[in-house]
Amino acid sequence: MPPTQVQRTPSAIVTTPGARWLRRPSPRRDAAVRLLCLPHAGGSTSLYRAWAGLLPPAIEPVLVCPPGREDRLDEPLPQDLDELVTGLAQAASGLLDRPWAVFGHSMGATVGHELVLRLMKDGHRAPEHLFVSAREAPQYHRGGTVHLLDEDALSAELVRLGGTPPELLEIPEVRQLVLPVVRGDYRLIETYQAEPAGPVPCPVTAFIGAEDDEVTAEEATGWERWTTGPFQLLTFPGGHFYLSDRPDAVVDGVRRRLLTRR
Repeated sequence: MPPTQVQRTPSAIVTTPGARWLRRPSPRRDAAVRLLCLPHAGGSTSLYRAWAGLLPPAIEPVLVCPPGREDRLDEPLPQDLDELVTGLAQAASGLLDRPWAVFGHSMGATVGHELVLRLMKDGHRAPEHLFVSAREAPQYHRGGTVHLLDEDALSAELVRLGGTPPELLEIPEVRQLVLPVVRGDYRLIETYQAEPAGPVPCPVTAFIGAEDDEVTAEEATGWERWTTGPFQLLTFPGGHFYLSDRPDAVVDGVRRRLLTRR
């Protein structure tokens, strides 16, 4: 799931009605579509920070910042995934006055699917597209016990997944800041019951890294069951955090599907 992010986000990019949850690093008044970008467990908006400079003007990135990170460090963590989705849906509803789409990485893919279902239940239009990255489909959800590990074992898991320098987690102040959020997010996703209300009525594209040990092509292809529209699987070089290694290729894949329907 992570690499872990510990930096605070400059308040200058907080410009949405749901400012605690949603960051618009590059507001685009004339954008054809808004793209909600959801992070992995323990992650922050920095996973997508470079996308503002890579996406064309027709696509506005809206970065999701859950409680417990960046300038929300002092806020309580959600007790379950439903609470997380509820808060995010309330914040996002003010930005759905134009076409929208969702890109979620790892845990963020599951949150993104549930978010789409919640917003549609609340009467909002369907999204243009749902992108699920590095995450198995709900029928393959495995749960887990990572959230029960002690600090050393949890730190080792973050290093194993890649993207978190081992030396960073050797700093006691960093561990004290990072590990509670990571543990809280893992608890949400590992105790998630994986019983979504149903499929979404929009295209779904699953993105995976070819060397990702966390999700197989079969598990990612299982997302086809959760859409009544077209489905595609795209594979990129790299592991669980392939999108950090080749953001330009990933963003191009998103752009093609949002603007050219390919």
